[in-house]
Amino acid sequence: MPHDTDLIDIIAVGLGIAFVLGALANKLRLSPLVGYLVAGILVGPFTPGFVADQELATQLAEIGVMLLMFGVGLHFSLKDLMEVKAIAIPGAIVQITVATVLGWALAWAMDWPTVQGIVFGFSLATASTVVLLRAMEQRRLLDTTRGKIAVGWLIVEDLACVLALVMMPVLAGIFVEQPAGSEPHTLGSIALSIGWTLLKLGAFVAVMLVVGRRAIPWILERTAGTGSRELFTLAVLAIALGVAFGSAKLFGVSFALGAFFAGMLLNESELSHKAANDSLPLRDAFAVLFFVSVGMLFNPSILVDHPWQVLATTGIILFGKSLAAFVIVRAFGHSNSTALTISASLAQIGEFAFIIAGLGVALKILPTEGQDLVLAGALISIMLNPMIFVLLDRWQAGHKAGPVVEPVTERPPGPSLDVTDHAIVIGYGRVGSELANVLRDRGVPVIIIDDNEHHVDRAHAAGIPGIRGSAASDAVLAEAHPERAKIVILAIPQPLEAGEALAKLRAINPALTLLARAHSDAEVKHLLAHGADGAIMAERELAYSLAEMVMSTPPYRAMRTVTSNN
Repeated sequence: MPHDTDLIDIIAVGLGIAFVLGALANKLRLSPLVGYLVAGILVGPFTPGFVADQELATQLAEIGVMLLMFGVGLHFSLKDLMEVKAIAIPGAIVQITVATVLGWALAWAMDWPTVQGIVFGFSLATASTVVLLRAMEQRRLLDTTRGKIAVGWLIVEDLACVLALVMMPVLAGIFVEQPAGSEPHTLGSIALSIGWTLLKLGAFVAVMLVVGRRAIPWILERTAGTGSRELFTLAVLAIALGVAFGSAKLFGVSFALGAFFAGMLLNESELSHKAANDSLPLRDAFAVLFFVSVGMLFNPSILVDHPWQVLATTGIILFGKSLAAFVIVRAFGHSNSTALTISASLAQIGEFAFIIAGLGVALKILPTEGQDLVLAGALISIMLNPMIFVLLDRWQAGHKAGPVVEPVTERPPGPSLDVTDHAIVIGYGRVGSELANVLRDRGVPVIIIDDNEHHVDRAHAAGIPGIRGSAASDAVLAEAHPERAKIVILAIPQPLEAGEALAKLRAINPALTLLARAHSDAEVKHLLAHGADGAIMAERELAYSLAEMVMSTPPYRAMRTVTSNN
C-alpha cells in the first residue's frame, strides 16, 4: 500500500537543495538566503522537474514565519532603539513613507488600484535583518554609531511591519469586493471595523502584559529547574507556537504577531539567552523552509514578461529608499560615511517583504504579479548588497582625511586591548569566563573574544578586554593581536568555528600554543587536525577529577595507597 509522502518529500528535497545552493551562495560571498530562494524556485511549479506540494509548503512557511517572528521578539531591544531614537524613529518613518509612495507610483503606472499600490510599496520598504546584521558584523560596525543607527532603524521597520500585519486584514475587509447582496461600506462601518480590530489588539496586548509577562518566565524557570534540556527546548517551542495559535484563535490577531509578543516577553527573562540558543536549530530549519516556500511562489517568467517593472522595483529598493535614508541621516548632522553606511545596509529587502507580500496576495489586496516583483527585487538586491558594501569600503578607504566626530554617544570603551604576551580566550560563557578570571587572578594578561554582546559587556565589567565577533573572522582575530600573544584557548563548544579559527591563528603566529575544548573523540581529532596543540574533552576531565575525589575519600584512600605501593 503506497504511503502519502508529500510532507517528507518537501522537507527532504527542499532542505537538501537549499543546503547545496546555500553553501554555493556562501562560497560566492552572497547571503545564503539567495540559495534558499533559488532552491524554492527549482522545486516550484514554474520550473521543470520535481514539484513540491504547494499547500504543504504554505503551512510549513507559516510555521517558519511564527518562529522567525519569535526570534525577532526574542532579540527585540528597546534599549538599543532608545539610544538612537532621535534619528532612527523619524528616519525610518520617513524612509518607509518614501518607499511606499514610490511603490504606489509604480503600481499606479501599471494601473493597479490604490490599496494594491500601497501594499506593494510598503513591502519594498523594509530591509532584511539577516542581511543587514551579517554585513555589519563582517565590518565590525555593530557597536559603532553607524551600527547602532542601522539596528535601531531596523527595529522601527520591524515594528511598522508588525502594525501592518494587524491592519492589512482591515484594509482587505474595506477594499476587497464584497459578495453580492452584502451591505456597502460606509464611514461608520469602516471606523467600527478599525475600532474593533484595535480593541482586540488591545485586549491581546493587555493579556500578554498582565498574564504572559508572569506566566512565560515562570513556566521556563520551573522547566529549567527540572534539569531536562529536552523539556526546556520543548517549553520554548510550545510557548512560541502556542501563544501564536492562541492569539489567532482567541483575539483574531495574526500568528506572526502572537509569536513576536511571546519572544518579546521571553526576552525579559534571565533565561532568554538559553531559550534563544535552544530554539535556534529548529528556528533555522523552518526559516530555511520558509524561504524555500517563498521561492516556490516566484514565477521566473516575470523577468522576461515585465523586465522594466522588475528594473523599476529594483531601483526603488537600491536607490529610492537608500537615497531617502542618506538625505535623512545627513539632515540630522551625521557624516557622509555614516549616511552611506546606513543607505547601503538598507539597500535590500527580505523576510518581512515576503510576509507582507504573501499576506497581501492571500487577502486579495496585492496581485500575484506584485508578489513576483517583490521576490525579483529581493533576489537581485540581496545579491547586489555585498557588492555595494565593497564599493563603499573602497570609497571610505580613499576618504580617510581625518577623524569624524559622531553626534551619537558611543558605548563606553572597554579595557585597553594594547597588551603583549597575553592569553586569548575565545568564548566567555560558563567555561571561558571561569578560565579568563583564573588567568587574570594569576597575573596573566587576557583578551576575550565572544560573539555575544552581553558576554562582552560582562567581561568589560570584570575589567577584562573583550572583542565582540566571530573567532573565525579575520578582522576579529586581528583586533586581538595574536601575533604578539603567547597562547590561545578556544572555550567555545562549536568545533567547526573553532577549527577554522585554529587554522587562521596557526597561519598568523606559528609559535602560538593553541588549546581547545571538545565534547567527543571525533571533535578532538578534528581540532588537532586543524592545528590545536591540545584538545580537552570536558566530560573525560570531569570523570578524572571525580575519580580523584573518590579515591581520596575513605574507604578508597587505603585501596589507592596499596595500589601505588604495588
